[in-house]
Amino acid sequence: MDLNVVQAFSIVLLILAVGEFVSIKTKALVPSVFVSAVLFLIGFWTILPADIVTQSSFAKPIVYLSMYLLLTHMGTLMSVKELLAQWKTVIIAFSGVLGIIAMTMTIGNFIFGWETVVAATPPLTGGVVASILMSTAASERGLTAVAVLATSMYIMQGFFGYPITALMLKKEAKRLATKVKNGEVEPNHSKKAEVESEKEKRNFVIFPPLPEKFQTTYAILLKLGIVAALAVAAAPILHINQFVVCLLFGVIGREIGFLEEKALVKSGSFGFLMTILMAFIFAGLSKATPSMLTEIAVPLFGIIILGVFGMAVFSMIIGKMLGYTKEMAFSIAMTSLYGFPADYILTIESARSTTKDDAEYKYVIDEMLPKMLVGGFTTVTIASVIIAGFFVKLL
Repeated sequence: MDLNVVQAFSIVLLILAVGEFVSIKTKALVPSVFVSAVLFLIGFWTILPADIVTQSSFAKPIVYLSMYLLLTHMGTLMSVKELLAQWKTVIIAFSGVLGIIAMTMTIGNFIFGWETVVAATPPLTGGVVASILMSTAASERGLTAVAVLATSMYIMQGFFGYPITALMLKKEAKRLATKVKNGEVEPNHSKKAEVESEKEKRNFVIFPPLPEKFQTTYAILLKLGIVAALAVAAAPILHINQFVVCLLFGVIGREIGFLEEKALVKSGSFGFLMTILMAFIFAGLSKATPSMLTEIAVPLFGIIILGVFGMAVFSMIIGKMLGYTKEMAFSIAMTSLYGFPADYILTIESARSTTKDDAEYKYVIDEMLPKMLVGGFTTVTIASVIIAGFFVKLL
């Protein structure tokens, strides 16, 4: 089916809007990403063309541009001090990945066989790169069904990750909001916090802030583009994934005063760029045909269940040792099942549905969002690629 660009765009946005509507009506009990994923899957199986997202103009060039700008923007949400403070989050995220490996490579190996679990485990730890590496390796060895499994694992794991994470984050958000309501904590936007924040900024600022009248959409996007371009150029030199470098450079750009805090929000561009990215992610569901899922359903869901169980046990134990609640620790580990931007959206939806005022909302976001973003980069962008590089040799 060939649609013109406006028709395709409208259909894609209709599905995303329905997902958001359901999330709002259920107070994030049913997350928007889960609803949209189900609707796209049903649509691809029935009337939607497989390339509807591309037809809607959301092709790879603009998707990658959106990713670069969004991740650089995410860096402006955190300070260097906040990023360094997340070392506990990194440990918990890695512990969740180890929990996946422990379960799949022992019980999973006994039930489903060596080749199956070796190919499926890296994609389960997160990331399209891991999925591509394992599916390609399996195809080169003539293991067609195993290659399909590796691809399907990346596509389908979110169906488990979205609702479980939403439930955990809502519980954590409710706990944090209650602390503000009862006066147990002082929200970070208090006068004292603002003074300390300004003092910290003065210690790092190199570039004076632009006057308000010059902080236009063009100017803000230009500066984000410059920082993102520097990050992409530096990534090969640093031997770090370019998306991770975009995040780090965004943090640095904010610290030295070159980038505004919440840059894309100030430019009015955040919502549209996020829409592009979400649409592109759901486009991957066009590959999950009914026959494919039937063929590999048992090992697919069996390995996911084992992995999630191992992830829960390991992350909750380590999280408790490091002073995190079991809900927060498990949520951090669960980012391996979807990564960015779902980790951002799930956190925002959970905070929005459980808080009553701006003070509660800001405190909840400040507590949960940095942990979820750092957790997602640790699992999906770093751990999964390392694990896939090792597991390819085991296949």
